[in-house]
Amino acid sequence: MCFRFAGKGSALVYVGGVGTGFNDRSAAELREQMDKLIIAKPSVDTGRKRNAVFVRPELVAEIQYGGWTHDAKLRHASYKGLRDAADNPAVYQIE
Repeated sequence: MCFRFAGKGSALVYVGGVGTGFNDRSAAELREQMDKLIIAKPSVDTGRKRNAVFVRPELVAEIQYGGWTHDAKLRHASYKGLRDAADNPAVYQIE
């Protein structure tokens, strides 16, 4: 899942899913980290309900994308890896 900060203070906003860019190793490593962050209720409204598993939004991922859809979702999103949480958070803000 991808999130952005946009126009709602520090509120997280759902902007789409990522289903590509993983290899077996990166997927297993990410799953191991995310399994430790599972929570019962979502931190953001995703509009999706089917068999979703929610995690605390603590990991910062780098996502490559091809643009935005008409309903403000990422187009062609691809996982590139986790970023260091100590990176400047302004990098992750999208105007």
